Amino acid sequence: MSGFLNWLGGLPPLAQIPIVVIAFGAVVALLLFFVDIAPRKGTLYTVIRLAFCVLVPVIVVLFFGSFLWAAAVAAVLGGVLFLLDYRSKKGVGYLVQLVGFLAPAFLLLLIGLILPSINTTIAAFMSASGKNFVGLNNFIWLFTQPSAIRTVINTIIWVLLVPSLSTAFGLAYAVFIDKSRGEKYFKILVFMPMAISFVGASIIWRFIYAYREAGATQIGLLNQIVVWFGGTPVQWLQNEPWNTLFLIVVLIWVQTGFAMVVLSAAIKGVPTEQIEAAELDGTNGWQRFTNVIVPGIRSSLVVVVTTISIASLKVFDIVRTMTAGNNGTSVIANEMYTQFKNFENGRSAAFAVILFILVLPIVIYNARQIKKQREIR
Repeated sequence: MSGFLNWLGGLPPLAQIPIVVIAFGAVVALLLFFVDIAPRKGTLYTVIRLAFCVLVPVIVVLFFGSFLWAAAVAAVLGGVLFLLDYRSKKGVGYLVQLVGFLAPAFLLLLIGLILPSINTTIAAFMSASGKNFVGLNNFIWLFTQPSAIRTVINTIIWVLLVPSLSTAFGLAYAVFIDKSRGEKYFKILVFMPMAISFVGASIIWRFIYAYREAGATQIGLLNQIVVWFGGTPVQWLQNEPWNTLFLIVVLIWVQTGFAMVVLSAAIKGVPTEQIEAAELDGTNGWQRFTNVIVPGIRSSLVVVVTTISIASLKVFDIVRTMTAGNNGTSVIANEMYTQFKNFENGRSAAFAVILFILVLPIVIYNARQIKKQREIR
């Protein structure tokens, strides 16, 4: 594998692109095989599974150069596919098939989520070195240091403002452009920021907020506008507490497109008959919006608000790229990284636990809403 990566790295960039695309296609084809082809019945699909069991060990030998690993992979793969093929009809066979397909996802969750969560929770009660048990000292430090308290407050401000404003702007935009001329182009304009990474969006807005002393040529859009109107350039990202609000604008700009697309699709799903009936009853536009459209898209509103809320709680890239958490702008995710970089593993884990506690109610609420929707169906 290392030899393949070294070979790939030595190729020109234009030659690397198709190879990476082919590799990605191979991974997708592998997933489709297990999802669609592996459970099917018939001689043809049995032959395909047999060929698959032969080709995969050959690939393992070519990439890893180990016949032992190839034999192990062949045995596991052949056993799994045999069970799926032999016991996939009724009763216990369905359970075997279900376990066979859920096991990889469960293992990934166990290794990538559950075990790290347990280790992080334990580390929150340990010293910086992780060798001594310190009890609640890390949490006491967190809630007694002014900077740490400010970090938690900033995170709460993010999660209060970003979901509400992003959802409101996205909903208003979706309503106003619904069934208008050029609707798809208007949607593209608002949705484009979603195609930009948080780091890219942060760099764009750093140029917008850029500051130079009075008399110098301004490269920041906002300060240039201020100078045009005869004002003095402002250090937008240094002035507390307004700098936190200026950072929040970036995430609102990104997430409004997400809210608009989801809510626009939900609005189009509201039965036209209901809107026409409300119009015949003499209701105005605002009454139809509040009494017909909003109740009809309530489930989508919940999804949008909870999704953006979780993104706001976990925000890291924007703060790290634009201010690095300086001047009172740090949030929990950024402070986790800062403490970890300073070898304060216990404090970093304590911030992670606090973040998990803040996210948990949103996840539970979302799960309950999904359960209610299933009961209604």
